[in-house]
Amino acid sequence: MHKATEFRLEAHPQIPEALERLEELANDLFYSWDHGVRSLFARIDLRLWQKVEHNPKLFLRRVAQDRLDEAAEDRAFLAEYRQVLSSYDAYLEAGPGPEVTEKLDPETTLVAYFCAEFGFHESFPIYSGGLGILAGDHCKAASDLALPFVAIGLLYQQGYFIQSIDALGHQIARYQSHSSDKLPITPVEQDGEVLKVSVPFPDRDIVARVWEARVGHIRLYLLDSHTEENSPEDQELTLQLYGGDETTRIGQEMLLGIGGTRVLELLGLVPTAWHINEGHAAFQILERCRQTMAGGLTFEAALEAVAGATLFTTHTPVAAGHDIFPKNLVQHAMGRYLEESGLDFEKVFALGANNGGETFNMTGLGLRGSRFHNGVSRIHGGVASRMEGGIWPQVPPEENPIGYITNGVHVPTFLAPEWSSLFDIQAPTWKSELRNPAFWEFIDQIPDYHYWSVHKALKQQMGEFIVRRLKRQHKRNGTGHSVTDRMTRPLISAEQDTLVIGFARRFATYKRATLIFSDLDRLERILTNPDRTVVLVFAGKAHPQDKPGQQLIKVIHDLSMHPSLMGHLILLEDYDQAMARRLLSGVDVWLNTPEYPKEASGTSGEKAALNGALNLSVLDGWWGEGYDGKNGWAIPPRDTQLDPEFRNEEEARDLIDLLEFDVVPLYYERASQGYSKGWVKRSKASMKTITPRFNSQRMVMDYVTNYYQTASSQGARLMADGGELAIELSQWKARVRDAWPGVELSVVGCVESACPYDGAVELRVEALLNGLSADDVRVECLVSPECTGTHKTPGPASFFLEQESEADGRTVFATQVQPSYPGLQTLRLRMYPYHDALTHPLEMGAMLWV
Repeated sequence: MHKATEFRLEAHPQIPEALERLEELANDLFYSWDHGVRSLFARIDLRLWQKVEHNPKLFLRRVAQDRLDEAAEDRAFLAEYRQVLSSYDAYLEAGPGPEVTEKLDPETTLVAYFCAEFGFHESFPIYSGGLGILAGDHCKAASDLALPFVAIGLLYQQGYFIQSIDALGHQIARYQSHSSDKLPITPVEQDGEVLKVSVPFPDRDIVARVWEARVGHIRLYLLDSHTEENSPEDQELTLQLYGGDETTRIGQEMLLGIGGTRVLELLGLVPTAWHINEGHAAFQILERCRQTMAGGLTFEAALEAVAGATLFTTHTPVAAGHDIFPKNLVQHAMGRYLEESGLDFEKVFALGANNGGETFNMTGLGLRGSRFHNGVSRIHGGVASRMEGGIWPQVPPEENPIGYITNGVHVPTFLAPEWSSLFDIQAPTWKSELRNPAFWEFIDQIPDYHYWSVHKALKQQMGEFIVRRLKRQHKRNGTGHSVTDRMTRPLISAEQDTLVIGFARRFATYKRATLIFSDLDRLERILTNPDRTVVLVFAGKAHPQDKPGQQLIKVIHDLSMHPSLMGHLILLEDYDQAMARRLLSGVDVWLNTPEYPKEASGTSGEKAALNGALNLSVLDGWWGEGYDGKNGWAIPPRDTQLDPEFRNEEEARDLIDLLEFDVVPLYYERASQGYSKGWVKRSKASMKTITPRFNSQRMVMDYVTNYYQTASSQGARLMADGGELAIELSQWKARVRDAWPGVELSVVGCVESACPYDGAVELRVEALLNGLSADDVRVECLVSPECTGTHKTPGPASFFLEQESEADGRTVFATQVQPSYPGLQTLRLRMYPYHDALTHPLEMGAMLWV
């Protein structure tokens, strides 16, 4: 018997006039962080809402007409609908506050934010993990603050892969195409035509259609190569995120950087500050140079003008996280574009040359083509400074221009509605106090029993979610019902109130997901103690080409099916934002065990802390700043010079010790009230100390204050009067680079080794400037204490030496240095080139020490 062919038909309902603005709400990513908007759709038809994976636009295409009609007649629903609309309209009408307008004038400034992925919500799958979620949170906070801000990315037809884990623990990657009419985007039109942009590629132009996504106050523009003008192969350029080979990757990055910059030009948008979020978008630097050169500037002058208005953020201390292309690939892919743009290949290649070799590093291009740079935590800022120190070869890494801004998370997105409602009662103005740590002391005023009841309710919801996902997973794999029952029994036992520890993130080897299993016998005794049961929940994806990462998944799967651990170890498939919200709000402990110092930031722990979970983490990334001894537990990393296996053993022992002697006993230290007072105290400490310090509003305002404001003014300064200062600076730098190899510095006479504390030491140095003038350099003395008797060693004091004389091509600089500290101290003398137009005084990377 032949199976009949099936044809799918989707009958679209008519939205009643009383509910007509549901379409508007479905087309604004405001829904991705507003619980009220999402609850409207869920209330109309909860089962359909879950089936369409919380996609409001798809929901409105498939909901039954009678459900809409009933909602339009339901007074209670209409009241909620009007309340949500009132809140939405008030949000859109609110302008930027004085903290923004004092730094960025909305009439004259605009920040352009480029990133390869954006993670707003599971219904908009153009993200893979941490970088995308961070970019989405950045945009949401920019909207909350009503910044003058626009974002640029790519629209992937399939996005990142959908993960399943089979009965043997193998990761299966599946891709699914997403129709644009089911996503919260609309095509951009100009003069009645769909806006398209073209980018020169070898032997042809690739044309990209432009889409707009509304994100509250701001707009995200996405480029899509799936257009009729392109060949079938070129249409697939934006098929997958992080898919294909290096030819696909460099093509995507050309489209993002070059095409994205051209989109802004076509839209008439003139950014004053440009933010490149990771190296994928660094080709925008070249396109902006091309545009600037059209005004008559040389490439060198254009680069100075472009770089002065540009911030580059690096997100990974892991070498594999940086895109590096062979020289011949860059020359082939970029050749036609560079030729048409009037850009010299060797000069361009030098901007990205990886350690002077024959490969091209997009991070190098991003750093050399910008004058503002940052890592994403205090630790990572230091790591990045050392890792990228070759860009400024003569400057000590701790002084080079790479700074840091610690990542934060978007509170309205990741804070559970139950906590939000409680805060509305306890402290009604909390949403406007997200950057005020003192305000969050109100957490201590919440009665412990009330606090714990909220957490317990969220934990129960998480348990029900995990059971549903496991049943679906096991049914597909043919796993028996008895196994599913055994695996979920400890988790859903309300009487037992089991301690649940969560670990959910990308499965990369440096994240050491299996560190906790280093002493399996001891761990098993801890987990299976009938009086103090513990459940570990794991979730996450490994890149389809990362075989070691996929092996980690198999190891955990196999352990979870072992009879002695069944029910105490759970592995969930297809980790996404919907699962993240459940786990982050329901677990008791959030576990993170990266190999120090390879965790750039690690924001999942911040999201868990918002919801009262306690972090148990290696002191890396953000936790190096967040941990205070009372708001979680910390694993001190061992010296990186030690043997890696020994480090793993020692840190694993610390982890198991903390579990056995601190975490588990505290959780089960219950009196008649049925919960641990000590645990609630520590949980409150976590919530109140982490929420105001590690949220995305604080993060974005740090960017505004430290970078966006300065980049806007520096870019304007360099381009004033036809780029006069940019021209001057580029010519000065060329002169300095030519002269610097012949510059010398030496001490004149002897430096006294002792003097009275209220006395002074005369310092004189002689410089051979090789054609430079005394005005082209700074000569500096740094004074550092060797022992001050204080607990904290202060930084070095600085004295500048002034020109004293010049004769026979040699210049003498001198100064009087009064001791800055009592007792023994060290004096160091150095010289570096200096110009008033420099963005950072050491940006040339040139420095001589005596």
